[in-house]
Amino acid sequence: MSVFQMGYMKVETHTFNLLHLKRSPGVRSWSLFVGIASVGLAAAYYSSDSILWKLFYVTGCVFVAMQNMEEWEEAVFDKTKNVIELKTFSLYTLIITMWRKGQEKVVVDMRQLRDVCIQEEKVRYLGKGYLLVLRLDTGFSYPLTQSATMGGRSDVEAVASLLKRFLGLEELRRRWEEEEGAEHSTDSDKEEEVEHAVH
Repeated sequence: MSVFQMGYMKVETHTFNLLHLKRSPGVRSWSLFVGIASVGLAAAYYSSDSILWKLFYVTGCVFVAMQNMEEWEEAVFDKTKNVIELKTFSLYTLIITMWRKGQEKVVVDMRQLRDVCIQEEKVRYLGKGYLLVLRLDTGFSYPLTQSATMGGRSDVEAVASLLKRFLGLEELRRRWEEEEGAEHSTDSDKEEEVEHAVH
């Protein structure tokens, strides 16, 4: 299926067995980067300090700008392997660690996934943001992205609906309930057989 943008995340690949989602720093993040970096450039341009101090102004502001940038993020849902891979790439971490570390990856067993829900977060000075959370039957939860998307939640709801359709969560939930009911019925039958045998 062709690539298309859903606001919250971009659908890179969508087949029956594979769903690949991507998220890059948005316009707000890049605007903040340019704004902070411009402060350093202006300080260096108008300052009468030495070239080393001017370089320090520019470098310092660029590092602060990178630290406040959103990260590049990917989520891969692979039915053939029954795995979910959540990848995060940070430009700031990459440079700070001298290119030794910049990407983090979390691998989750898809068979443990029980629900996909929308979580609301308050972002300082900017209002409310929304992101998706993957809930597992082990009690753990993993955010689909580290940063929330601002504005309306319709974009996040669209990705949530896509995920639920792809994973067939409603069908899986019904199957789990049927299996639990069957196990409970089997256990009850075994208890009755034991009671009859005792008597």
